[in-house]
Amino acid sequence: MPSDELQPSEDFVKEIIKRDRKIFFKDYNDSINYKSSNNYNNDINIDIDNNMHDDNIEDNHKSIPFKSDENPIIADFTEYNPLHNGHYHCMKVAKEKVPNGIFVAIVPGLFERSGRGIPFIMTRQARAKIAIAVGADIVVEGPPMGIMGSGQYSLCLAKTFQGVCADYMPRGYRPFDEYGIILDRIAKGHGVAPKPYKIIDMDTSEVLFEGKLEEDNYVIASLSKSLKKINFDFKNKFIFVKRIKGVSGTLIRQATTTGNFNNVKTMLPKETISILENEMKEGRAPLHLSRDSDSILDSANNLSLDELNKLNLIDKETAKKIVESRENKDFESIEEIQNCISYGFSTHFNHRVLSVLETKINKDIIYDYIDNYSSKIRVLDYKNEDVLEEFKQKINNNNRRIELWQ
Repeated sequence: MPSDELQPSEDFVKEIIKRDRKIFFKDYNDSINYKSSNNYNNDINIDIDNNMHDDNIEDNHKSIPFKSDENPIIADFTEYNPLHNGHYHCMKVAKEKVPNGIFVAIVPGLFERSGRGIPFIMTRQARAKIAIAVGADIVVEGPPMGIMGSGQYSLCLAKTFQGVCADYMPRGYRPFDEYGIILDRIAKGHGVAPKPYKIIDMDTSEVLFEGKLEEDNYVIASLSKSLKKINFDFKNKFIFVKRIKGVSGTLIRQATTTGNFNNVKTMLPKETISILENEMKEGRAPLHLSRDSDSILDSANNLSLDELNKLNLIDKETAKKIVESRENKDFESIEEIQNCISYGFSTHFNHRVLSVLETKINKDIIYDYIDNYSSKIRVLDYKNEDVLEEFKQKINNNNRRIELWQ
């Protein structure tokens, strides 16, 4: 469906933010109540949501019995934005190494914002559908990455791996000579802490590498640090998979902007193209150029200095610049707001701040949210009823509720 520019309506984007704020705060309250009551039970509850609108999100619970289960869990976190041949290769390698495993894809969810703070190309429901189509058994919702700092969502991810009882964790990496020792330490169950311009073994305090890691390699190190912090034993659980060549995220994003996939057909499974084209046809994709601009402008123009300072990720300097800049004239564009955002440690900090202005989530809420994350596992999609039952059996001892999104 070639077009000069494809973009869903802003009303659709507003509905996503509105719906997901409701889900976020329900999850937040449920987690606090779950932790404070300490009233664990072995029932699985299912919430079914058949529509994306707030008024149709209902709490329909149904108890399901557990059974014992032996099948190992292969838990892979990835954004699938969209699922390309690199993701598919990682999945295939992991399934070949653990042929009797249940492949659980952890797909980041709420607010549809990536770790870079940028909107995903398509909704998590569509990304989950693609994952199942190419071979995943279960897709569960990961944390709301775009409104958090990298360390914050890394902790949530670690808790998700713990929650799904991960036995194996495939991760793609970019090889270079000095990275071998880092992977070796992680394989042995050592936490590896990324510090400014050096990598430290948390168990021995050794400096393993001087310099900065590329993004994929950094994620592995950061995840090991978070897993260590929550006391999750990951010794011999990582499956490290070398990244394949010939996949360009830039070209794929360009293709989704126009709807012309001729130049990237060799980079994407046919299932990805088919489902993405259908999402475009239905007006639900591509989302990566779409924001709730009205909410961002409203936050920047109307929140007080104190209210801005309370928002997650927003530092005092940024809040002060926003207030000073609007004294003479209200902000009229997102670009004007971006000029007020302080430079953060991450190159993606600017877009994360925009996502926070968009969703209006406070620091104290995020701290509690992470501390209590997560009392439930939300299943976005699954292969069939049998594999869903196996998954439920496997996580019996973790006292987590399962919510099924349909």
